[in-house]
Amino acid sequence: MNEKIIMSHGSGGVFTGRLIREVFEASYGNEILDKMEDAAVVEGSKRLAFTTDSFVVRPLVYPGGDIGRLCVCGTVNDLCTRGAVPKYLSASFIIEEGMELELLKRIAKSMAETAREAGVKIVTGDTKVVEGNGGLFINTSGIGVFPESLPDEKIPGLKRIKAGDAVIVSGTLGDHHASVLSARLEGEGRILSDTAPLNNIAAGLIENGIDVHAMRDVTRGGLATVLSEMAEGSECEMEIKEESLPINKTVKAFAGMLGLDVLYMGCEGKMVIILPEEDCEKALGLIKSLKYGENAAVIGRVNAGKDGGRLILETGIGAKISLGALAGEGLPRIC
Repeated sequence: MNEKIIMSHGSGGVFTGRLIREVFEASYGNEILDKMEDAAVVEGSKRLAFTTDSFVVRPLVYPGGDIGRLCVCGTVNDLCTRGAVPKYLSASFIIEEGMELELLKRIAKSMAETAREAGVKIVTGDTKVVEGNGGLFINTSGIGVFPESLPDEKIPGLKRIKAGDAVIVSGTLGDHHASVLSARLEGEGRILSDTAPLNNIAAGLIENGIDVHAMRDVTRGGLATVLSEMAEGSECEMEIKEESLPINKTVKAFAGMLGLDVLYMGCEGKMVIILPEEDCEKALGLIKSLKYGENAAVIGRVNAGKDGGRLILETGIGAKISLGALAGEGLPRIC
C-alpha cells in the first residue's frame, strides 16, 4: 500500500524531520542545504538578480514534464532573461493531506535532475501540510549573479528596445499549453511539453558579445501577451509575420480542433530575444546550435512607437491586425 502524506508530516516534529530527510534532502541535498540552518549562506555579488514564482499546475505530471521540473525551469528562465547567471533556488512546498509519498519523491527527484541540468543549487526551503485531496503547490525563489563582463547599461531590459531591432523566438509555440490541456482532457495523443531551462541560450548570446536588448520567456498568455507587454513597456511598435511563426503541426491541429489561438498559448521552454538587426544572423545561428534552440526563427521587427506601443500581426494574406494581451483566464492553468 502506498504511503500517503498525513497532517503530522507538517507538524514540525518527527514526521516532518523524516519527510525532509527522506524526500527533499535525499533528492537534492548539497553541501549548503545539508547544514540545515535557518538561512543558507552563499557567495554573493555586487549585482544580484532575484525572482520568485508559485506553481499550481494540474495535473502534477504531464507528457514532457511535471511540476518539479516546471518550477525550476520557470525560476531559472526568469533570471537568465535579465542576463544573470542563475545560482541558487529556494523551494517551498504546500502539500495537501493524502498525497502519495512516492509521487512526492518523484517530483523532488525531477527538481534535482533539472537543477543539475541548469547548473543551480536548491539551498533552502520549507514544507507545510494542509487539509485537502492530495494536491501540491510549490513556490521557488531564485538568485542569479551578473557576469563582470556585462556592464549595467548592457543588462537586457524593456527600455533598451528601439526601432530597427529584430525579434527572435527560440522555438515552437504553444507546446506546454497543449500538453497540459491534452493531459487534462485525457487525450490519447502525446503532445510533449517544452519545459526546459534556457540559461545556455541566454548565456551563449552574452558570452559571444551579442548586444541583447531584451529577453522574455514565453509563459502564461503566450507570445502575443509577452510581445504586447514588451511593446507597451518600450513604447515601441512590434510587428510580427504570421508565416514566420514556428508552430508544431500537431499543436496547430490540436489548437484548431479546440478553437484556440496558438499566439495566446503558453510555453515553458521558449524565449523572445530582441536585438540589433546587424546581430540577428549571428544570434540566430548560435541559438539554433544550442540545446532547446533548434527551431528558433526570426519573426519580426521593432518599429517606432505609436500610441504607447502596440503589437501588429501581418497575416499570410498581407493584412495587418492589432493584437493585445490575453483578456481573462487562459485555460487551463499551465504553471
